[in-house]
Amino acid sequence: QVQLVESGGGLVQPGGSLSLSCAASGSIDNVNPMGWYRRAPGKERELVASITSGGAMAYIDSVLGRFTISRDTAKNTVYLQMNSLKPEDTAVYYCYAHGMSTISLNFSDYWGQGTQVTVSS
Repeated sequence: QVQLVESGGGLVQPGGSLSLSCAASGSIDNVNPMGWYRRAPGKERELVASITSGGAMAYIDSVLGRFTISRDTAKNTVYLQMNSLKPEDTAVYYCYAHGMSTISLNFSDYWGQGTQVTVSS
């Protein structure tokens, strides 16, 4: 069984900062990439940022220069530092990991339970 456990999130004022972290554990190996999606009320899910095991990063345009994704490959943990937050960043943020089950040897996408980020004054 694979678990992605997220932490962080919460309520912050516009211009503030929050950090998210997510650790993948259990029967998973060769995790690549890891990243974060978000779903805002009434909107489609969107990929916010991703990072490969080699450190290659990708971001959605709206967070460039404000969000930073990083990763501890040895610990299968991914982080998202969010600065200069805006009300439009309000959403449920989901961690994801693409990896191999050590039981079936099949590759799949795995998801965290989601954490709420609310940017409001």
